[in-house]
Amino acid sequence: MKRLHGAIRSYEWGSRTVLAELTGRPSPSDRPEAELWLGAHPADPARVDDAVSGVSLLDVISADPLGQLGAANASQFRGRLPFLLKVLAADEPLSLQAHPNSVQAREGFERENANGVPLDSPARNYKDDNHKPELVVALTKFEALAGFRDVRRTVALLRALGVAELDRCAEQLAAQTDSSGMRALFTQWITGDKHPAALIGGVVEACRRYLSTMCDGAEGEFAAEAQTALDLGSRYPNDPSVLISLLLNRITLEPGEGLFLAAGNLHAYLRGVAVEIMANSDNVLRGGLIRSTLTCPSAAECPRLSAGVHAGGACGR
Repeated sequence: MKRLHGAIRSYEWGSRTVLAELTGRPSPSDRPEAELWLGAHPADPARVDDAVSGVSLLDVISADPLGQLGAANASQFRGRLPFLLKVLAADEPLSLQAHPNSVQAREGFERENANGVPLDSPARNYKDDNHKPELVVALTKFEALAGFRDVRRTVALLRALGVAELDRCAEQLAAQTDSSGMRALFTQWITGDKHPAALIGGVVEACRRYLSTMCDGAEGEFAAEAQTALDLGSRYPNDPSVLISLLLNRITLEPGEGLFLAAGNLHAYLRGVAVEIMANSDNVLRGGLIRSTLTCPSAAECPRLSAGVHAGGACGR
């Protein structure tokens, strides 16, 4: 057995202490460290100790796929390690995002290759041709937004905040209890159509009022959702994802609890430390927060509107 050294990825939402301490390096680190990759993805493969120096796990597998993966796996997964393991350390919210299914990933990867978009370009959405379902298991208390909430609960939340425009949106959803109403509202908000800064600011103030009406420490029915929208609005003023957060399940995982996200599910991790296991992919369609914009080249690539999340013992609405 040989020691595996993961690759550290630095993003502004990461922690300066968690991954540094986990890997035995000086803490705090010079910059936020968000993810520790333990896998063989070409973008950042882990390194394997050998007698002389480290060699990438990708090179080890590529040199002997049958020996490293076994004949069945080597054939089924085209000589590639089929999964990617990460340790994730979030001190701030990640971007609102979804991941493509297998067909979308293949078509998107081929399209961007044909258009000459470099693999390392910030404009690149598809870094590979793999789908990306993922399972996250909390190591600390872990907060997330994941999957669209039941329409009836969302109607109740929008009405509870007492904002005239949200009342109109609630009526729109109540009249279309299938996914069409939610899709129309999601598209309206995320594309920038009819979400003026005044509405976002009004929602933030409404959440503040809602929370201030609670007495003696009692929590309102939608306290967690209101607090999340308030926090996001304070960090990212005028970002439409403040509105989108009102449409998503607010989930809290305690250590050891898990959350499965199928490809296509809209989600945003808010804070905490967790282990993620996913298909061997780095494909992300982003939709706001951390100064991102949603990349939906076609309606088929936008997130699906079913809840599509499976939480083991999670506390979510």
